[in-house]
Amino acid sequence: MKIGIPKEIKNNENRVSLTPGGAHALTQHGHEVYIQTQAGVNSGFSDESYESVGARILPSAEEIFSVAEMIMKVKEPIESEYHLIRPNQLVFTYFHFAADKGLTEAMIKSNAVCLAYETVEKPDHSLPLLIPMSEVAGRMSVQEGAKYLEKPQGGKGILLGGVPGVKPANVLILGGGIVGTQAAFMAAGLGAHVTIMDVSLPRLRYLNEIMPANVDTLMSSQYLIEQFLPNVDLVIGAVLIPGAKAPHLITRKMLQLIPKSSVLVDVAIDQGGCFETSRPTTHTNPVYEVDEILHYCVANIPGAVPMTSTAALTNATLPYALYLADLGWEKACERYADLKAGLNIVYGKVVNKAVAETFGI
Repeated sequence: MKIGIPKEIKNNENRVSLTPGGAHALTQHGHEVYIQTQAGVNSGFSDESYESVGARILPSAEEIFSVAEMIMKVKEPIESEYHLIRPNQLVFTYFHFAADKGLTEAMIKSNAVCLAYETVEKPDHSLPLLIPMSEVAGRMSVQEGAKYLEKPQGGKGILLGGVPGVKPANVLILGGGIVGTQAAFMAAGLGAHVTIMDVSLPRLRYLNEIMPANVDTLMSSQYLIEQFLPNVDLVIGAVLIPGAKAPHLITRKMLQLIPKSSVLVDVAIDQGGCFETSRPTTHTNPVYEVDEILHYCVANIPGAVPMTSTAALTNATLPYALYLADLGWEKACERYADLKAGLNIVYGKVVNKAVAETFGI
């Protein structure tokens, strides 16, 4: 199979979808790998490092898309790339369709096969291709939240962990999945007082067992969120309903309960955001204020640490890329149920229930 790796062009998206090690594995299986020039440079990989393992360098995205049977990307295609996608072409990337009607309509029109990293799901309901980036995003959400609590950044001027004789910040994490768990470990490690809310009692029991003493677990409800907000300094939105739009757990009206200059970090922004006042931002302009509350809603948080993120992503995606390349997407999806769950749009038909219900398709 011919596999194409275009350069990511979303704002400050420094990751690349395949490391030279991943390219080597694919070429060893007899496949042809085409890399757009400079696609890996921001992740620390030169064109020469790809050529040394048998990949070919092409100068433009147009050439990559025209030659490839399977496109591997990190982020969803953006509008300037829609016309490059060909009928019957397999596109393997993070799509997050439920948050973007325009993208969904464009991919329906393309008659391509859209296999989304974020809905590849194992029998135990784990999401193997979402986990590594969720781990990065969860940890970075606290790192960025701590930064924007600084006064020069518009925050309260609070040190997350406090110091002896001065109490630490209160951090509320909404969602106890991979993002929430990693955020809690990070915030707790910095010395903050952390509360995780989730709607799953078994998950809360598990978190209660593994978390340090400065982390509390709490069953999530609108009432309890409202009770907690007047004392919060940093809120991490870490809610995920696979393939579907995130629910709004903090409404515009609820912002009135939050102390001024507090920080909201919405990691769920890829799925539409879990705060009513959230809208996607970029690494260039990451924050904005609503009712004097700072919102950080960057849609590609791991793109800021590409050397870590690219390696972690390839570790997870490469086995599936090999299945797809070795068998073709149809046979691979017949054989591996987790890959089949990743199919979102096939030849103009929406085949993921959550996406279809989001748009009434």
